[in-house]
Amino acid sequence: MTAMEADARRRRIRVALVDDHRLLVEGLAARLSAPRAHIEVVAAVTDWDHLLSHPAFPVDVVVVEFGLEDDVPFETKVQQLAEIGITAIALARNRDAATVHAALTAGALTLVPKSEPAEQLVAAVHAAADGRAHHAPSVQDALDAWANRADPNLGRQELTALQLYAQGRSVHEVAQQMATTDQTAKSYIKRGRRKYRMAGVDLGTKVLLRRHALREGWIAPE
Repeated sequence: MTAMEADARRRRIRVALVDDHRLLVEGLAARLSAPRAHIEVVAAVTDWDHLLSHPAFPVDVVVVEFGLEDDVPFETKVQQLAEIGITAIALARNRDAATVHAALTAGALTLVPKSEPAEQLVAAVHAAADGRAHHAPSVQDALDAWANRADPNLGRQELTALQLYAQGRSVHEVAQQMATTDQTAKSYIKRGRRKYRMAGVDLGTKVLLRRHALREGWIAPE
């Protein structure tokens, strides 16, 4: 091995991939392992437990599906990694403002939508290895949209009632959850909708409320 080859090998970033779609994991592993990427994918698994028990673990950067279908919350995954000094990058099908905000709030350095080209993930991995956050243009747009979103200035009870109602609960179920009367729960929902309307956001139908709930992260995408 020449000195140049040895130097290139030392600079390779050790990466682990976690996604419950085997085909995607294998495709990303092949793309990230391209010689010019200077990335070494040392683990490509489809569930969280397999990552933690993998012989190549720990690594420099973990790229993990934001909506991984298991019993471990995304925030817990990121915390487990942070405790041993590993940076997390989220992968997601969605790139809406609520999803991006939720991933970053949970501790991910950035989120890379699956609709982005592989070059964006490569750039995000290199930035993460240096302790920086690289946001794809679509993610930066989502962050800007979140920062500029309408603020209806809801009270705590109004927000809770709207969130529960948006999750598909009836007014009676909302009232039970909040330990109040049906009439009071209905009033919270009505006032919350009115405040949103005054802020320029129409939540007058259940369809519009559900769409907003998805954007805000009140409910998870199906």
